[in-house]
Amino acid sequence: MLLVIDVGNTNTVFALHNGEDWVSSWRSATDATRTADDYAVWLETLMRMEDLELTQIAGCIISSVVPQAKFNFRNLSRRYFNAEPMFIGDPETKLGVPIRIRRPEQVGADRLVAAIGAHLLYEGSKLVIDSGTATTFDVVGPDGGFEGGIISPGINLSMRALHDAAAQLPRIAIQKPPQVIGQDTVSAMQSGIFWGYVDLIDGLVNRVKEEYSGPLKVIATGGVASLFEGASETIDHFDQSLMEVGLLEVYRRNKKD
Repeated sequence: MLLVIDVGNTNTVFALHNGEDWVSSWRSATDATRTADDYAVWLETLMRMEDLELTQIAGCIISSVVPQAKFNFRNLSRRYFNAEPMFIGDPETKLGVPIRIRRPEQVGADRLVAAIGAHLLYEGSKLVIDSGTATTFDVVGPDGGFEGGIISPGINLSMRALHDAAAQLPRIAIQKPPQVIGQDTVSAMQSGIFWGYVDLIDGLVNRVKEEYSGPLKVIATGGVASLFEGASETIDHFDQSLMEVGLLEVYRRNKKD
């Protein structure tokens, strides 16, 4: 089986593929200080709950936006899977994505992997919205080419900044408020964060559509994307599988038989 690992700034996703289907997936808080042994114990426990064993893993591909975590994940794969891991962003790992922007070397590899996943799952031109620590809006052409995008602060980052910068504002949970006009501090903050972010998404999507020549299918992914389901007027699909599908495809493109 292949283990794909998507290391984000906030969460890390582990997913298993048996060559034909996705078997299972798990999510953990990202912690660059966790050792290979820590991850192995954690993963082995979860796998055994589903009658799976670490020894069934024969390959590993990793996308990480946390450079400090690469050492421990490399050791995890070498020590416990007896496999040299494939890292997105390494020169020898080819993505095969046409990049049509002025500075192609500046595009994050994780954004390109999501573009690959979107191209495999959806036809035509796409706008991929990935909601995490940052929220990215990336245009993917009908041939899977990366055509540019937008980077904005993520909703959790915005909420944390509001709490940290204003001494009298509490830390709150992100949720849809009962009405737009808040009746107390917490509901006022929830409204500003939630509806402000929904309008940021819808506003930017509409601006991209005005500028782009041709129809765009809008796909949302990422850890907090589901918060906006039913609230956003511009998102066509919510799909948490883009990174996993993209990583699987990159592994297949680079695997040496």
